[in-house]
Amino acid sequence: MSTWTRIADVTDVPLLEGRSVELDGRRIAIFRLPDGWAATDAACPHRGGPLQDGIVADSCVTCPLHQRRFDLRSGAQVGGEDRVAVHEVEERDGGLWVRLAVAARVAA
Repeated sequence: MSTWTRIADVTDVPLLEGRSVELDGRRIAIFRLPDGWAATDAACPHRGGPLQDGIVADSCVTCPLHQRRFDLRSGAQVGGEDRVAVHEVEERDGGLWVRLAVAARVAA
């Protein structure tokens, strides 16, 4: 069974930016979008770039190292075959709560 974990305050992540936190030994990136939140593994699957430092636009993040773009809802690379794990995220009582994807927990 998946566990929800409080990882940050909503005020910790500005609009259209990302931040990273460690959860269960993994680096998770959390992003604030105009219509809500998204959470992914923090490392780009291409070369491990810090996705939380990428440019966020149109519900996608662009890796700052090699400009690979990932859809923050599906994890799919735009125009490519790579994929980043996505995690459930909710805003509750001023906090951000994440539940790791099953595949991510198994891989950890």
